[in-house]
Amino acid sequence: MPTVELTTENFDEVVSANDFVIIDFWADWCGPCKMFAPVFERSAETHDDIVFAKVDTEAQPQLAGAFNIRSIPTLAIVRDNVLVFQQPGALPENVFEDLIGQARDLDMEEVRKTAN
Repeated sequence: MPTVELTTENFDEVVSANDFVIIDFWADWCGPCKMFAPVFERSAETHDDIVFAKVDTEAQPQLAGAFNIRSIPTLAIVRDNVLVFQQPGALPENVFEDLIGQARDLDMEEVRKTAN
């Protein structure tokens, strides 16, 4: 599945309409962002049940601010409208795939209980 570009206009619709969204906060001038982009794209092609979305922090400063982004790339994972993971840094492909597996295995009933 191709990645989706998130903007302030489509963010709520994309996140609320999908159970599992992985967001890559990036910028065109960021070297580590460019290194991570192919890893992100390959995973997007592999996991067609997950929405892979990108936020250009230069074009979407409001979204970057809403997630308190201080360095890029930063990954965020939203499951069932709950932010379950956020961390800066480019990940190697095997680590990223492991992270996806861990997020997939989360018991969202338990997550919701602890979030409240």
